[in-house]
Amino acid sequence: MSGLARGLATVRGRLALLALLAFAAVVLTRCGGSKPGRVMVLGLDGMDPETIDLLMSEGKLPNFARMRQEGAYAPLESAEPLLSPVIWTTIATGKTPDQHQIGHFVAVNSQTGEQMPVTSSMRRVKALWNIFSAAGKTTDVVGWWATWPAETIRGGIVSDHVAYHFLLEDGVAGAGSSGKTYPPALDARIRPLLRRPQDLTAKELAPFVTVSPEELARPFDFQDALSHFRWAYATADSYSRIGLKLWKEDRPDDLLVYIEATDTTSHLFGHLFRATGLSGELAEQQKRYGQAVEQMYVYADRLVGEFLAARDSRTTLVVLSDHGFELGKLQDDPSKTRDMRRVSERFHRLQGILYLYGYRVRPRQRLNRPTILDVAPTLLALNGLGKGADMPGRVLTEAVEGPVPPPVPTWETGGAPAPGAAVSDSRVDPEVLKKLQSLGYIGAKSPTGARNLAALHFQAGRYAEAAAAYAKLVQETPKDSGLRASFAGALGALGRYDAALEQLTAAVDLDPMNIEAYHNRAVIHERRGERDAAIRDYQTAVRYNPQYEPSRQALARLHAPLPNQPRDDAEREALALSDRAAQAARRGDYAAAMKLLDDAARRAPRFPIVYQYRANVAYLAGDRKTAIAALRKALEIEPDNALFRKNLERLGAK
Repeated sequence: MSGLARGLATVRGRLALLALLAFAAVVLTRCGGSKPGRVMVLGLDGMDPETIDLLMSEGKLPNFARMRQEGAYAPLESAEPLLSPVIWTTIATGKTPDQHQIGHFVAVNSQTGEQMPVTSSMRRVKALWNIFSAAGKTTDVVGWWATWPAETIRGGIVSDHVAYHFLLEDGVAGAGSSGKTYPPALDARIRPLLRRPQDLTAKELAPFVTVSPEELARPFDFQDALSHFRWAYATADSYSRIGLKLWKEDRPDDLLVYIEATDTTSHLFGHLFRATGLSGELAEQQKRYGQAVEQMYVYADRLVGEFLAARDSRTTLVVLSDHGFELGKLQDDPSKTRDMRRVSERFHRLQGILYLYGYRVRPRQRLNRPTILDVAPTLLALNGLGKGADMPGRVLTEAVEGPVPPPVPTWETGGAPAPGAAVSDSRVDPEVLKKLQSLGYIGAKSPTGARNLAALHFQAGRYAEAAAAYAKLVQETPKDSGLRASFAGALGALGRYDAALEQLTAAVDLDPMNIEAYHNRAVIHERRGERDAAIRDYQTAVRYNPQYEPSRQALARLHAPLPNQPRDDAEREALALSDRAAQAARRGDYAAAMKLLDDAARRAPRFPIVYQYRANVAYLAGDRKTAIAALRKALEIEPDNALFRKNLERLGAK
């Protein structure tokens, strides 16, 4: 072989060796062997998978698209009740609400009887940050629900009360409360990154809202939609900045950051998202706030991009939401969006999102129906730790490369999680409660945590436990119609029909509009062979809520007629006109709705549903006098109608 040939062979050999080494480096970088890396978790409340798919298809969410194309993904199955503190605690613990005992946004202060936001001390099991600390890993937690007072862990906690202190008149520079952060010195360190609603500039807000400088200058008030949105945006900006700072400077093994703004923006403005044909006040709302939800999704995508950029080759990024959100759907009663506040969790969807990307994640994988209970076991596996055998979920092995540690009996050894300073936060709590009320989460009929936990017993088939829990609640609140109906459901499941009927009759006496009580009473009558009594109660339920499907289906099964059905052609025409009027009212076109109802009343002057619709539209248009007159006419035709009487009472009429 010539010298030139030998030289070329040597060069080719070196190139082949370099190529082999490069290939090995790629394989090791992707697979990572069995060594745990670092994990970042970004929680985005209320991000809806269908909306992400829509905006992704339009090229507006490039970072979500990157995670979808190169990582593992599926919609995330959530669980009732769809309340943020409950679900995020389930995600952080891997335990069901009856295990962790966080059942609602609020609890009752046992000393004062006043409502207060749920706290870390109410959690009865360990969260991931406690488990990681026990395993010698460092964790930073930012903004996660129910983390105040901050617990003592190996790492840092920026509790959910840090941003709430924007609500104090003197802002973040005020005295504040103890227990906001752990270690306490972390509070001063993050202070420069905290932003208040008034810190947001007109330029920052311009993509989301179209408002005047005078509106931006208004004092902060949670009852004001613009103020509320600014709070959500400022809080999201603060928590994301803090999380990235701690990740880069402290280099924890794990980072968990929670962002609420995606859900709050959907509650405030979700009914306007790409809604068409709006009129009147709804059209005016859409001019001002119609882009807010879409731009918040774009903002969330930008956050995902920042977290992607902050990771290294040994980092896994997990992005998830606790539930979805039904966007662009108008209220049956548009007055409920007059101040742009949605009604409780009615518009939540059961599916959220789950994306895994990076180290030890199999690329281009579709997850197999993951649930919120699977998140904690999977995060433990990514940290090289086995899931607790008392955790109902599973490790998402279809997404995780490398060996998965075997389960351990439990992580609940060594006593309860160490709490921070267990002090009250009276300067903040009333404002937090005001925020929850403004989103429709708290009201006269809003269930407490104890009710939710009793309902979970029922859903799991633990009827005796559910009945015992409801019995205690009814004893504490005997005039609560809803509680008695729920208690009756548990009693009926145990076959105690007489006791159940007693509770249901009491529920109807307390609230003649309790639809579920009528339906459940009908079910018991039917089981006992009392067909006529069952039909009467099913019909009453549909009479007060024509869209109540359980009773409608029961009547169809029994071949019984629905109530309030047209009796002749004139009433059939009037009903069709009334339905068209309802559609016009949902769009905000009250004038067109009233014209249609005038025509309906001329065709069928003794059809009560026409006057019911007329009263509703008049109320929406601000014409109280016409609404009262319509209800009185309806009550003249149907004197026993509790709905008409109740609405007259609401309008202050005798």
